[in-house]
Amino acid sequence: MTASNPPHDESRIHLDSTAHIMNSISSQLAGQLSLVRLDGRRRTGPPALVLVAHGSRDPRALSTVRTLMERVRELRPGLPVRLGHIELNEPLLPDTLASLGDAPAVLVPLLLSRGYHVKRDIPEMAAAAGARTRVAAPLGPHPLLVETLYARLVEAGWRTAPDADTRRSGAVVLAAAGSRDPDSAADTRRTARLLADRLGVPVVPAYASAATPAVETAVRSLIARGRDRIAVASCFTAPGRFATQCAEAAPWIASSPLGAHPAMARLILHRYDQTLAAPATEPLLASA
Repeated sequence: MTASNPPHDESRIHLDSTAHIMNSISSQLAGQLSLVRLDGRRRTGPPALVLVAHGSRDPRALSTVRTLMERVRELRPGLPVRLGHIELNEPLLPDTLASLGDAPAVLVPLLLSRGYHVKRDIPEMAAAAGARTRVAAPLGPHPLLVETLYARLVEAGWRTAPDADTRRSGAVVLAAAGSRDPDSAADTRRTARLLADRLGVPVVPAYASAATPAVETAVRSLIARGRDRIAVASCFTAPGRFATQCAEAAPWIASSPLGAHPAMARLILHRYDQTLAAPATEPLLASA
């Protein structure tokens, strides 16, 4: 009868878990030490990154945004990352800005095109708070946004190497929230063109509200053009009513919302860095 030893897998799991904890502690400690000078005085830290979400009654939206926020923190230890909502969820943006006091911050909208929220609501909330803030460009259009859209389509069943039949009969409807602002539609059209270049099939922008065409109309138009293998790409940050409605209109597959994909976290940090690098008087709302 041989002696009993702990299974090798259990030992590895224990070591991996311990290593993960130690790495996390080391990252946090390094972030704190970077804020202290050699003479013991505290350095001025980087401006806070404030993620500005729209807000939703769907509890999945808040959970998704919080997960995305954690991914941003993992990519940039030591960077203060906060969350504020335009409406419907707490914390609301004015409360988040008030909690920062006079500390500088960069507001990064979790919005995918220019529109009223980016141009008016967010800057007005920042001005009313009296905070030292700058507002970054929305997340789209940008290649990292397209990378996420592509990845979500592949997860839903889109072939990474489409054959001739798919290129001939396939198409995608890019489903977005919609806005009356023409700049928003222009940004969505540009995202659609970038995604079409990536996929090699037509991509038609369509909207859940406030703009045309509707997703159902875009699907019918593509079918009339002989495209019968049509996917819906969900151009929404998080799950919600609009994303669900658009997915239900898909005649074939529908991708999940963008969510906490790693490319989205990188895009958020890109917008933050881009804003800090630009002159304070330079408008950033049309940046790519």
